[in-house]
Amino acid sequence: MTKIMPVAFAFEYSIDQVIPWRTPMQGFTRGCCPYSICLALCLVASLAVFAPSLALAQEYSTAQKDTEVVLAPDAFSPYAGRNFPQRPLWGDSHLHTMVSVDAGTMTRLTQEQAFRFARGEEVTTTHGLRAKLSRPLDWLVVSDHAEMYGLMPQLLAGDAEVLATGQGKAWYEALTSGDPQIAFKTAMEIVASLSGDVPPIDNPKAIKHAWEEYTALAEHYNQPGVFSTIIGYEYTTEGANNLHRNVLFRDGPIRANQTRPYSQYDSKNPEDLWAFLADYEERTGGEVLAIAHNGNLSNGRMFSWNAYDGSPLTVEIAEARARFEPLYEVTQIKGDGEAHPYLSPDDEFADFDSWDAANLNGTEVKKPEMLAGEYAREALKRGMKIEKKLGVNPFRFGMVGATDSHTGMATAQEDNFFGKHSGVEPEPNRWKHLVIEAPDPELSIYGWKQAAGGLGAVWARENTREAIFDAMMRKETYATTGSRMLVRFFAGYDFTEEDANSRLPADAGYRKGVPMGGNLAAAPDSKPPTFLVAALKDALSGNLDRIQIVKGWVDASGETHEKVYNVVWGGDRELDADGKLPDVGNTVDVEKATWTNTIGAAELIGVWEDPDFDPSLQAFYYARVIEIPTPRWTAYEARRFGIVMPDEVPMITTERAYTSPIWYTPNG
Repeated sequence: MTKIMPVAFAFEYSIDQVIPWRTPMQGFTRGCCPYSICLALCLVASLAVFAPSLALAQEYSTAQKDTEVVLAPDAFSPYAGRNFPQRPLWGDSHLHTMVSVDAGTMTRLTQEQAFRFARGEEVTTTHGLRAKLSRPLDWLVVSDHAEMYGLMPQLLAGDAEVLATGQGKAWYEALTSGDPQIAFKTAMEIVASLSGDVPPIDNPKAIKHAWEEYTALAEHYNQPGVFSTIIGYEYTTEGANNLHRNVLFRDGPIRANQTRPYSQYDSKNPEDLWAFLADYEERTGGEVLAIAHNGNLSNGRMFSWNAYDGSPLTVEIAEARARFEPLYEVTQIKGDGEAHPYLSPDDEFADFDSWDAANLNGTEVKKPEMLAGEYAREALKRGMKIEKKLGVNPFRFGMVGATDSHTGMATAQEDNFFGKHSGVEPEPNRWKHLVIEAPDPELSIYGWKQAAGGLGAVWARENTREAIFDAMMRKETYATTGSRMLVRFFAGYDFTEEDANSRLPADAGYRKGVPMGGNLAAAPDSKPPTFLVAALKDALSGNLDRIQIVKGWVDASGETHEKVYNVVWGGDRELDADGKLPDVGNTVDVEKATWTNTIGAAELIGVWEDPDFDPSLQAFYYARVIEIPTPRWTAYEARRFGIVMPDEVPMITTERAYTSPIWYTPNG
């Protein structure tokens, strides 16, 4: 099938809800009364005057001649009977507050303030700045570190049990000494202690009380249908070679309080975490999942061929990982983890916010051979190869984005980015502030390297903990680098151009195929699959450059392959002989930190058929949506403070989205 040029569609919303800008098929502009609203008002007025005659003109009427009642057929409303997700729910599955030991050395924002901020309220930052999101989130996980959970608020408050320990007393006196240098040195000492084998302060009762206070707070702010608070925490193992996971509960406090945060002090082996989660489910009847993150800082260990101890991977370990880790956090403040130019040299968009110099704390330089065990695309390919050997794919994950902010604020928007830690908030020099001070200065990470992202979008049937969790388990999710573009992605065998021209693409998507995160069985006649993919721009961000479909597969000899296809794009550009698409252009004015949406498209939709399909080979497909260039947070910072940054500091970004894959399985 050929590329379908951009058409307007509304993703199951009314047009005036989601498109307050001009597009080829909507004749209204920002600041004007939306066309659909005007039309609705006119219709209401007309109906008031001409109701009797309109009733007689209806196609469907009762057989009774003496009644004035006119009945519509059962299928009159195109929205009746829909039980599939109607809109993406936006959230952050990875946020820290002062309850986390590392965050608590710098930020003073509480878990309550984090919930309030995420649902759209204004808060005051640690340094006294006013802060608010442009739009509320739909859900939030406050995922404070399990290690010494709740210690910092207790320590700073002078808790008697904490001060009864020698370490607690020493830390309290240093942090409250009034000497900034002593306080900073102590903060770094506390953070470094997280990499130890035993907790410097071991207080199970304090952890229990802090956990129960958190679950009660989450329950208080949980408002089904409006804002969902998902209970969770971070398991922070292998501080140097990042193997961290966020643990999320489907359940409320009654079940969540029957356990406690599992930390690296219990075990550094993620396999033991999965066993702990399995025990929780068996004991309580609850449900739980884990989300791995920052494979790009694991120095090859996140998606290893082997078990944690280096032994061969077993079926049992692969099954446990596949069961408890349905999602991967593919993008966040500490860099992007979708692809890397070393692994994907033919992909011009692979080098995006790359943190690839070393491991998490800069103690071990990155070697090229490590990269394959760090990035999502390579992991998806590696997982299929493992499946050929073990019969189980441990890396069959969907995509989600998050911030990993340690400020208590889920800020992922470029013009509203407050950074990773509250040690340095927006001020003239934060771009050169040391984020990671490595023993080798060449491996140190400075503030400008931080990415202002990301966010997770969940196609859930309703805004509740349970529905969001269930959507995560079926991987009907996608990640963005901070933009709130809407993305649909379906695979089937019968999609046509008419489906792409529909104003309700999901109707065809769910009826004829499977959504992102799904599994597509082979067609009886071995015909190639077709894909329906659609994207709608974020009203506050840039137009769309293109939609790509990324394919990975394992050939008959067991070798892995990948290919990136340009499927639909804005403008009148044409593909070259190699399938490459010319640049969309660039309208960014760096000095003013502005851009114009005069290039690209507000919305894109198309149907694509795999031209290289082999029905005998397993494959995965995911969609990647690229925006036109827009100002990066560093450009906003330079303009805000009237400063000039060195040439090495990027001032322009291209926001993007990654959908969860759809897997093609030859044998069903």
